[in-house]
Amino acid sequence: MANEVLFPGDTLGIIGESPNGIMLAETAKKMGFKVIAYNSNEAAPTVQEADLGIIGNFKDKAKLQDFAERCSAVTYVSDQVPAEVIGFLERFTRIPQGKDALEISQDRLLERAFLEQINMNIAPYATIVSLDDVYQSVSSIGYPCIIKPIQKEFGHRYQQLITKQSDIARCADFIDYGTFVLEAWIPFKMELSVIVVKDEEGGLKLFPIVENYYRDRRLFESAVGGQIEANVAAEIHKLATTIAGNLTYTGALEIAFFLTASGAIYVKKIVPTIHPVGYVFDKATNVSMFEQHIRALAKMPLGDVELLKPTVMVKLNTSDLEALRTQWVLKTNWHYRFYRYPKMARQQEPGYLLAQGDNIGEIREQLAATSVWQEPTENDGE
Repeated sequence: MANEVLFPGDTLGIIGESPNGIMLAETAKKMGFKVIAYNSNEAAPTVQEADLGIIGNFKDKAKLQDFAERCSAVTYVSDQVPAEVIGFLERFTRIPQGKDALEISQDRLLERAFLEQINMNIAPYATIVSLDDVYQSVSSIGYPCIIKPIQKEFGHRYQQLITKQSDIARCADFIDYGTFVLEAWIPFKMELSVIVVKDEEGGLKLFPIVENYYRDRRLFESAVGGQIEANVAAEIHKLATTIAGNLTYTGALEIAFFLTASGAIYVKKIVPTIHPVGYVFDKATNVSMFEQHIRALAKMPLGDVELLKPTVMVKLNTSDLEALRTQWVLKTNWHYRFYRYPKMARQQEPGYLLAQGDNIGEIREQLAATSVWQEPTENDGE
């Protein structure tokens, strides 16, 4: 169980409910590993792709132990897997990612304390436990600002954008549910991400910087190969390297940043697992995020990452599928990925497309000329 190299024929366990799982399972099997998936739904794509599925919830310790003991190593593919579940599994198998980074990322206060400790620039914030705290803190943080629960598991529930004093009263509906953070809303011009892969010896490999767009707080587009000023790229690489270097973690993680019009860079968040922004590397680079993640888990040497061609990843919506039929028989530079969700699952995002070209501007012009995609008019973050 201790620091073992994974060889073909060994078993990799995958836990977490995410489209990431099936792609990681496919990659692992291509590399010669057996795959066991732990999921609450026997029809989940990851379970269907795996050699064996164990069906259970995060509270079923007997099934969790059985899952762990069958695996040479386990990886989580969602940052929604409770850190205490990972701590329990670590008693029975090797989990290279560990639970420390997951604990930090799942709690907004812990995440901010970690970033402050290593001198990262983050949005001004205050800890909130009552409505009075909001009224008092707004005077120092200013408008606009946003209140969020410290537990990221709640998603966008119990969040409120505050642009004026009258908005504060709306927080009364949920303020008693727990502890919150009130943070300044950063007027950014661009959101940038770096996928970093860290091996067990602390070595790092960085994928090219990705430009992201969100719609209704959901990732909509990720593009790589665009024009990012050299000084901005250098600073983001430096920050990402520092953050990843200070985390106890092995594998792929996403670090997201806000870039303002004045050139200031703020750290937005840390996601200690494979992340959808990395889907763009399925075609954009010589090694995929999924393969690099497995190489780190298996104690294989990490590959050098090379950008092959500018690429844009666009999340598809179910409403896009009819229009996609026209492009399906026309576009030679479009590539597709569908998640194969079970029929009973209602999913708004059935997959994504990857469009390649000589530069990002030309790719976006081609996309904009179709009815599948409309140019983002607003990047409203996550």
